[in-house]
Amino acid sequence: MPKNQNVFSSLAAARRRLVSRAVHRGWRWLRDAGAVTAERPGPYRFGRIGVGTRLAFPLGTVFGERWIELGDFCIIGEQVTLTAGFVPDHELGPDPVIRIGDGVVLGRGSHVVASQEVVIANDVYCGPYVYVTSDNHSYDDPTQPIGRQWPRSAPVSIGTGSWLGAGAVILPGARLGRNVVVAAGAIVRGEIPDHAVVAGAPAKIVRRWDPEAGWQPPLRTPPPVPIPAGMTADQLLALAELEESGEAAAFGDVGTGPRPTAPARGDGVPAGDR
Repeated sequence: MPKNQNVFSSLAAARRRLVSRAVHRGWRWLRDAGAVTAERPGPYRFGRIGVGTRLAFPLGTVFGERWIELGDFCIIGEQVTLTAGFVPDHELGPDPVIRIGDGVVLGRGSHVVASQEVVIANDVYCGPYVYVTSDNHSYDDPTQPIGRQWPRSAPVSIGTGSWLGAGAVILPGARLGRNVVVAAGAIVRGEIPDHAVVAGAPAKIVRRWDPEAGWQPPLRTPPPVPIPAGMTADQLLALAELEESGEAAAFGDVGTGPRPTAPARGDGVPAGDR
């Protein structure tokens, strides 16, 4: 190959690397600058944005912000849709329609669409592409297109500490109790009691907590051991090396149980569904 061709190829590769770095650096800047917080609401006028709450950029469709309240320390992922009302400027009265509590996580591409009250209580974690709505199409009149018929609507509530797996759908009228697990892809309607695991379409209870007997049916794996407070990454690596060499037992209970595990990935997929 001629020498000058090698030179030009090297220059082209270097140029591509520089352009790539510039694009990614610029995108990181845009994501930071475009994020919505209480201090930097941008063009949006939410009923409330709590302290420490951040809506990632780019946002999905957002309208009816006046009737949307977001609690403290919420994480709203990219491309999340939040809409109150059927169309922008739909008058919905004096009270909030969508109320999201403290510490709620809405995964990328999720939707909360409501014309009636939707309440997501504190510390609810949602995986990507979760859909929560108070409204559903009706098809009563066979002579009219379904999209032109007035929808059926009912309030929705999701209890504190619940976990909605990726792609879960919460339909109008659903009432989820405290610490409910919704498996990935489940379609939920009706009332779900506290401490239940539901799966399927339509969702059915597949596991429940009994105060005397524990989880029924029993869990298939032992509970993960929380990472001890104050333990550093280097210490965790050292502990893993000790366990592999069989020496961890000398350090007491820390090395005799299951290995400490990091918190859930936040993708909303129940462990049994991975």
